Amino acid sequence: MSDGDRPRLRDSARRFHELYPIGEIPDEIVHRFARHLTCLRAIGRKDIGGDDWGDAFAYAISGTHLASPLGVVDVAKGDEAWSTKTVKSTRPHDVASVRLISGRNSPNYSMGITDPHADIAATGRAVLAIWNERVNIALDQYKRLRTVVLVRNAERLEYTVFEEPTERFDANEFVWSKNTNGNFVGHHIGDPEGAPRFTWQPHGSQFTIHATVPPEARRFTIAEPSVMSREDVLSTIGYADSWVSIRDGR
Repeated sequence: MSDGDRPRLRDSARRFHELYPIGEIPDEIVHRFARHLTCLRAIGRKDIGGDDWGDAFAYAISGTHLASPLGVVDVAKGDEAWSTKTVKSTRPHDVASVRLISGRNSPNYSMGITDPHADIAATGRAVLAIWNERVNIALDQYKRLRTVVLVRNAERLEYTVFEEPTERFDANEFVWSKNTNGNFVGHHIGDPEGAPRFTWQPHGSQFTIHATVPPEARRFTIAEPSVMSREDVLSTIGYADSWVSIRDGR
């Protein structure tokens, strides 16, 4: 049943209508990703970063790329919000899991833990508490929160996009240990030797969430466009020196 077929009721305005079901990114939005990425390529951009992906996603859904993230929110539309992440991969169409850098969580600044090594379990709980509070801040403003990930190989022009719920984590479900690099890793309690769910770096406080790429991820490739020269761009927009106002002195 389409939106136009929904019955009109007095209480309908109180319902939350999502842009699309999580993980079911429509073809038209994928095409808009491709349009934006192709434009960047056409002006000579060999690769993109996080802000570029935020711009591309906001364009694709006709949303707003926030100048300053709210909690973990980068892009918003109505009552929905997204945390946008992009990572490199040599084979984006085949990768099974990715690591999402998810902020600097400082147990010292936020929780007063001056020696994170003294009690690794307590530090792990603090790291997750900081993440959860960022999610809480976002959910105070938005009804639905997701993470949308672009896995990219800029040389091959191959991309994979997937979504997952932006979750709060129950610290009681994870056990923490230190790896050979001196970083803290969090595993599900029932699978302490399996793939880690989190990594936290004592030096720099960087927090990383390990995500599985789902089967329903959208995979696409774009064609290599002709690159416009600087003069081509200026000519296309009708640039003239009269656009510039020069002031002498202060």
